[in-house]
Amino acid sequence: MNLSPLILSLQTAGIATLIVFIIGILLARLISRQSFPGKSIVESVILLPMVLPPTVVGFGLLYLFGNNGPIGSLLMEWFGIQTVFSWLGAVIAAIVVSFPLMYQSATAAFQTYDPMVEKAAYTLGASKWKVFFKVSFPLAWPGLLAGTVLTFARALGEFGATLMIAGYIPGKTDTIPLAIYFAVESGRMDDARLWVIIIVALGFSSILWLNWWSKKNVFYFQGNNK
Repeated sequence: MNLSPLILSLQTAGIATLIVFIIGILLARLISRQSFPGKSIVESVILLPMVLPPTVVGFGLLYLFGNNGPIGSLLMEWFGIQTVFSWLGAVIAAIVVSFPLMYQSATAAFQTYDPMVEKAAYTLGASKWKVFFKVSFPLAWPGLLAGTVLTFARALGEFGATLMIAGYIPGKTDTIPLAIYFAVESGRMDDARLWVIIIVALGFSSILWLNWWSKKNVFYFQGNNK
């Protein structure tokens, strides 16, 4: 059995989740407690990939990162990096479609606790970074973890945008969703069934673990508060 779709999917989803985790948390922290003109527009743009058809997202990525696109041409000219029909294209697609989930979860997480806790830390002389890592991040961690798990699951299951920008190249861009689609197209139903079972098991395990962890920590906090 060729395991390249499984390995490629886990690598793509893992890298995309790491990048989205860092950028999503920083951006959510920066925007969530700020009020400025056009904030609603900025957040609408960030969340837009969540409501657009994947093919539309893929078309936008193809336009931006294509060899003649504004970003793709610069990457090719300056660094010799081609994003279209490459593994990097699959990572970019996974990042874009999963980013709204992380941003939304992080924004909600940073709004669940009283901001006066942070202000108290500032008055004690703590720096912004120290307050973030010692106060904000731990308080928001349950919501951030939920967003991370959902981000990974969404990146793992990405299909439409990946097909548009990365294509289907066996051993190079054949993630599990693409492997399922083209296995069905070529009549290899046993292969398609096997990959369906694998990706369902991965998604189910992720959500099951998240639910278990959430309940465990709810009981832990309730026990400490008695």
